[in-house]
Amino acid sequence: MAEKYPRDRFDDIPDGLQRVGAHRAPRPKGRGWIAVAWGALAVVVLVGAGIFGLSLVSGSISFHGTLNGASGTPTPTSTPTPTIVPTVDPALSVNVLNGTTTEGLGTKVKDVLTKAGWKVGAVANADQQNLTKTIVYYSDPKNEAAALGLAGSLPGATIEASQAFADTGADLTVVVGSDYTG
Repeated sequence: MAEKYPRDRFDDIPDGLQRVGAHRAPRPKGRGWIAVAWGALAVVVLVGAGIFGLSLVSGSISFHGTLNGASGTPTPTSTPTPTIVPTVDPALSVNVLNGTTTEGLGTKVKDVLTKAGWKVGAVANADQQNLTKTIVYYSDPKNEAAALGLAGSLPGATIEASQAFADTGADLTVVVGSDYTG
């Protein structure tokens, strides 16, 4: 059986004292925000370190800068852009498509190109008959100079890289539009 001790002065707690337990004082107000602030700081530091580490791994940050008071502005270097010289290459085949309602325009363009030294293959009507621009299409980048030369043979023609006519059997394809004045 439990013994019952007589009441003494330690059993009475003064009214103004807000202690709970023998050695606890009341928690000061606002102390919870300190833990939140430390947690937020830790998150920012860890995220920053992670981003820095990933950028080092991916190679987007370089530490090859200038030191000891050298100029902070880098000297821009430019790579010269190669100039493409238009050429006439009779070894390439050319198809002509008439994209207008003008009958016989494709044949007229074929005659102009043949006189300029081009080997013209097929002449046909384009799928659309309302095209306004004359465009020389090439699918292989090595034929860009020849496309420029072919466009030079047709006043107002432009060039465009496209795979749309790659399977036609011709190296270059001219689609004649209503802007052709030849």
